[in-house]
Amino acid sequence: MALIKQIRQRTGLLIGVIAGGLILFLLGGDLLSPNSTLLSSSQNIVGEIAGEDITYEEYIARVEEFKVANQQRTGRVPSEVEMYSIREQAWQSMIVERVFKEEYEKLGLTISDAELVDMVQGKNIVPELRQQLVNPQTGQFDKSQLVTFLQSLETADPAQQAYWNQQERLFADSRLRIKYDNMLATSEFATQAEAKEEYKAANTIADASILFVPFYAVADADVTVSESEMQAYLTKNKSKFKSGNAASIEYVGFSIQPSGVDSAEVISHINELTNELRAAENDSLFVLRNSEGQAPFMTIRAGDELPANLTSNVSDIEAGQTYGPFITANSTYVSYKISDQYEGTPRLRASHILFSTEGMDDASKAVVKAQAETVLAEVKADGNFEIAARQYGQDGTAQTGGDLGWFAKEDFVAEFATAVYAAKSTGILSSVVETEYGYHIIKVTEMPKTTYTKVATLELELVASDATRNEAFRKADSFAANAGNKNEFTENATAENYRILQANNVDANARNINNLQNAREVIRWAFADETSTGEVSTVFELDNAYVVATLVSKRDEGDVKLADVKEQIEAQVRNEKKAEMIKSKLAGKASLEDMKAVYPNEASLNEIPDLKLSANVIPGVGFAPRAIGAIFGVQQGQLTQPIREDVGVIVGKLNALTPAAEIGDYSVYQGQLTQNASQRTTYSVMMALQDLAGVKDYRYKFF
Repeated sequence: MALIKQIRQRTGLLIGVIAGGLILFLLGGDLLSPNSTLLSSSQNIVGEIAGEDITYEEYIARVEEFKVANQQRTGRVPSEVEMYSIREQAWQSMIVERVFKEEYEKLGLTISDAELVDMVQGKNIVPELRQQLVNPQTGQFDKSQLVTFLQSLETADPAQQAYWNQQERLFADSRLRIKYDNMLATSEFATQAEAKEEYKAANTIADASILFVPFYAVADADVTVSESEMQAYLTKNKSKFKSGNAASIEYVGFSIQPSGVDSAEVISHINELTNELRAAENDSLFVLRNSEGQAPFMTIRAGDELPANLTSNVSDIEAGQTYGPFITANSTYVSYKISDQYEGTPRLRASHILFSTEGMDDASKAVVKAQAETVLAEVKADGNFEIAARQYGQDGTAQTGGDLGWFAKEDFVAEFATAVYAAKSTGILSSVVETEYGYHIIKVTEMPKTTYTKVATLELELVASDATRNEAFRKADSFAANAGNKNEFTENATAENYRILQANNVDANARNINNLQNAREVIRWAFADETSTGEVSTVFELDNAYVVATLVSKRDEGDVKLADVKEQIEAQVRNEKKAEMIKSKLAGKASLEDMKAVYPNEASLNEIPDLKLSANVIPGVGFAPRAIGAIFGVQQGQLTQPIREDVGVIVGKLNALTPAAEIGDYSVYQGQLTQNASQRTTYSVMMALQDLAGVKDYRYKFF
């Protein structure tokens, strides 16, 4: 509640439909029910961060916060797939809270009260709120919906107050992370020497001849791999095979895909409803009652995209017309009615590069302005606006090349809006624009549009009928009941002509098994302490199938045993031996043609006239960075040594080399290197800090 009094004193206060979502604090019980048996166990730790145990209750409380926030944004209870994402967000927030807090303090990063006020009701409202504050009638960002809520918040019930406290904290945490990430991204720099090497690698071209002998040129039967050789390989490459908890299972799936009868019924129904929609007088009410889609009635604002399934099937739409039904990629039938098209508030699209001057005196501002004008001259000359935005931008848009999306004039500070709406064409504005936030280099990417479209969307999902599902479950249940162990599982599946599928080394935190989506319950069963090797499961209901599984093996975190990765290591050792056999047969041959004659049917000899030093793939061969480096390392007319790659053995001949021409300015490549490094830095630092903090994740035992 730290900012409520400040916010109430300011005009234009907002948050949209937050109040309606606050009661969702009462809906958290579903998080506990799947794990009630686990909560009775003495094992109550879901992980460890920076040496601190994270209890189940503490984690669930954080998940609940994120669940409520998600429910507030969407207006509905999240699905299990969405709950997985919510749990990950909650876990990451706990990591960031513990791992990054010390980093923020070292750097002096803070969020002031004034900044937080600006984030929720000022000129830089956070995207999470902007997305919620859209008037459904106008499709416009609306700043008038939260005054009543905030004015009554001090006397509201504790759940409402707790929700707003949580929002303040989340907004502040998010902004701190953005500041930290932006600081890391802008700390990257590539030298002119590095840029020159990058340019040479991208523009030095070799005319090469490539002999490729795949491993299958030597039959597997001609190579013997012993247990001792595989164990020696594992010992030598132990670091490659460190792993977390993993299990191997076999399973039989019983499809619950819609039948032909199911499909015919849905098609008939959607056709009937489409005709009714065509004649409906109240389109929004009709689709709200009959559509299975999440957004049955929408106002598409000027500049925003119409539904892809509509534009891909209809070239020109007309108000009052109904289109469809169309089948979508996810087996949904959809029809659209263009309820209305009208001219509204203009919206255009622009990008910017912000050079912040907040808190500076006039002398410091003059320095920043000079820098902005220098960069403006550069981007005018080379056209690399997006690269410059990532390199110099000092707000959240820097990571997306400065893109601000589509916006109306009143959405932005007056000086900025006036400048962009005065533009007569797309492109970079001729001079920097000063606002209270600093100096902006602005690029208008789309001219104003004014057409708004109201679209009624009628969706029906093609799903299996109860009869189809019941028949599939009957078969699965019968199979599970008659398979008391793995041997019976295999025998009965063979007798019934059911296909047994394998899933080896399934990670404890995995969500899917092969092509089975949302198979978390199967994985939890496999890793449960009470599940033993050879045990057969009951029937699991997944998205499109009933599944019965048997546990083949299970291993704990740490160094793997040879038995766990035997097939993988055997293939590696076999290929090493094949490579040596191929190399020995190629030895002494003076030309690529002579080498190809050794394996006339399997080997290939190709001419690559435009092989670049920066490449890591040889056309027609595959990933071969060592071979490419070797080709550029020999003299013209010479052959490389036979080189083993993952795809086979390669010998290259350098026919001719065209060095990169000297150029006077390498700034484009310097910018690209800086941008690429900036994009990697945030992730790399996050992973490094997690490693240093010794993050351990035991959530697979609970979810």
